[in-house]
Amino acid sequence: MNKIKCECGHVNPEGTVLCEACGKPVEENQHIDGNDQRKLLNMRYEGSARRSQTYNKSIVDKIWNFFSSVKIGVWLIVLALIASGIGTIFPQEQYIPADAVSRDPSIYYEDQYGILGLIYYQLGFHNLYSSWWYLLLIALIGISLVICSIDRFVPLYKALKKQKPKRHTQFLKRQRLFSETDQVTDEDKTKLLSGLKKKRYKVYEANGHIMAEKGRFSRWGPYVNHIGLIIILIAALLRMTPFMYLDEYVWVREGERTVIPGTDEEYFIENEQFTLEMYDEDDERFQEAIEQQGMVEENFQTNAVIYKKAGQDVAGAEPELEKVTDGEIRLNQPLKFDKYTLYQAGYQQNEFQSMAFKVHEKDDPEETSLGSFTVDLTDPEETYQLDNGFSVAVSQYYPDYELDEGEPRSKTNYPRNPAFVFTVQPPGDTEPEMSFVGIGRNVDATGENDYKLGIENFETRYASGLTVRVDHTLPFFIIGAAIFMIGVIQGMYWQHRRIWLHPEGDGIMMAGHTNKNWFGLKKDIEAITENTNVKMVDDQQEIDS
Repeated sequence: MNKIKCECGHVNPEGTVLCEACGKPVEENQHIDGNDQRKLLNMRYEGSARRSQTYNKSIVDKIWNFFSSVKIGVWLIVLALIASGIGTIFPQEQYIPADAVSRDPSIYYEDQYGILGLIYYQLGFHNLYSSWWYLLLIALIGISLVICSIDRFVPLYKALKKQKPKRHTQFLKRQRLFSETDQVTDEDKTKLLSGLKKKRYKVYEANGHIMAEKGRFSRWGPYVNHIGLIIILIAALLRMTPFMYLDEYVWVREGERTVIPGTDEEYFIENEQFTLEMYDEDDERFQEAIEQQGMVEENFQTNAVIYKKAGQDVAGAEPELEKVTDGEIRLNQPLKFDKYTLYQAGYQQNEFQSMAFKVHEKDDPEETSLGSFTVDLTDPEETYQLDNGFSVAVSQYYPDYELDEGEPRSKTNYPRNPAFVFTVQPPGDTEPEMSFVGIGRNVDATGENDYKLGIENFETRYASGLTVRVDHTLPFFIIGAAIFMIGVIQGMYWQHRRIWLHPEGDGIMMAGHTNKNWFGLKKDIEAITENTNVKMVDDQQEIDS
């Protein structure tokens, strides 16, 4: 690596724009005409050499230089935003409705959204946020932020830490704010020092040369932003791990006890009762809304009991459970236990729980019952033995019956429109008879049956939809966002201001620089030079323009 030796004797690394010791411009690195002595200096990063501009030989150097580019970082963010936007066109696989006809994503997307859905699925956008390439893109953004920050922060920190009060005259003359006074008295110098201290500048002095500085901490605002963003990105990646984040959905019917998904079958939930309350249609406050939208839920809640396994599983036996807690789960009022939180997310009303059927003679106008049986629609038995010698076998069961191009099938696994194909075996050696029975349907398969099945009674119940969530990443998001906002405030409301006083014979040179708010710096200098013979600084950018 080539070194750059300044006339002051200091040896600077390649890529230096301003001498680290005296601030003399290295003209070939300023990218300007060396004869133009009025051209303002490039003060970015204090003119220090950045690693990405110094090393370019090894593979590590090339990788470092690639990720240290702001353009690369911006393009990575743009790609992530575009991909994230595409991921919201259709629902992600985890949000396919629980009552969808087919929850197989390879079928669902094409059925619901046609050719666009098929392309969406085949390109892998149905699982975008957990896909390897999307996570890699997020990781690359994080790497870019880290390398960009280190590449700029380290040389800037070193340059600001070891800056000296005495600076080269070319450094001063080519600052944006500059003035030169031919004659100043000691009294004027004393007033300048006093004014700087009143303005809360930190004053450094060496052999009559003065540098006054305040607000240096504001220069670290962008890097504090980067730290906050990196923490947020890490939190986003941690959301892909089951230990840190869980978001599952479970249906629990009234009176039913089921395992809570995502708990390794350790916890169970029992739905003791589901309550649904509607707004009063006679209440004048809600009449207009009810007329427009129909009946609107005022409250729906699940009275739940949480159980935990008390011992080891025994093959073929019900698990031994102990009660953990109970409570009411409402919208925005979840039930918490251990590390899990249960949210009320939805409900299904009038879901069939059981149906009672009777057997009677086909030609009996009174439909006198020859025997009856009740089917648990959640877990129907294969055969039902009636007291009078009849037996009825469940040949086919369609919990949510529909015809698909003339073929019977079940839309879902939930008993919302149950239908059966029953095989009735009368007493004795009589041939068995087959019947199709459902809501509003009673079909004699052969047209020659002697007996008929009819629905005698039924029971319905509510099914409660609950979201099971674990989110250990939320504190990381909060911390990252808070740090990001601190960086925003730090860089927005404060400025790094510096004023140099350089004795030149009986006179003095004054120069000023700030990273922003030049008007504020000029007001400071105006107040400091008031009642002195020192000339007010000129804004050389305005002169050049």
